[in-house]
Amino acid sequence: MHVQEWLDSVPAVAVYAVVALVIGLESLGIPLPGEIILVSAALLSSQHSGVNPVVLGACATAGAVIGDSIGYAIGRKGGRPLLAWLGKKLPRHFSAGHVATAERSFEKWGMWAVFFGRFVALLRIFAGPLAGVLHMPYWKFLVANVLGGICWAGGTTAVIYYVGIVAEDWLKRFSYVGLGVAVLIGLASMLIIRRKARKAQPDQREAEPVGAGE
Repeated sequence: MHVQEWLDSVPAVAVYAVVALVIGLESLGIPLPGEIILVSAALLSSQHSGVNPVVLGACATAGAVIGDSIGYAIGRKGGRPLLAWLGKKLPRHFSAGHVATAERSFEKWGMWAVFFGRFVALLRIFAGPLAGVLHMPYWKFLVANVLGGICWAGGTTAVIYYVGIVAEDWLKRFSYVGLGVAVLIGLASMLIIRRKARKAQPDQREAEPVGAGE
């Protein structure tokens, strides 16, 4: 079953909970499709299904902020041995190369890596735990975490919600336009066929006497 079809089949409260949980776990450091879940839920809210986009954005933001904070605490306590252990368990996401790339981003951008990392799938998983491992001051991490969570989760929800509404309205208009065009094409085709039939009738009448005389 498609993600959006599944979300459409559950109550609105469950949608909020699933979005917050999946985004929270992803932010904590577990590779999950948080962005796909958020986009699907935002599209769902644009289709008048009872899912409130404001509540959805708030739940997504809360999941992102809380998940990142837990990831920070785990990273601070576990240190680099935690990254080595994750590299063995999840080599696709926590390979030495990915860790090195994320670490360079943190060294170059500092707390901005946490903020902008929210918009990048790989850094979204790394941001919390790696900030803890590198002992970034928590107040800096928290500021970047909250602002990044609000901009990413709230912004994504708002953009997808309004895009869904515009797309739905456009498709409705397109369906009416398409119906009108189809009717016009049908009428035009019928008129052309009738005109050709009328032109063919005199030719047939003129041809009949010739055939009889022969």
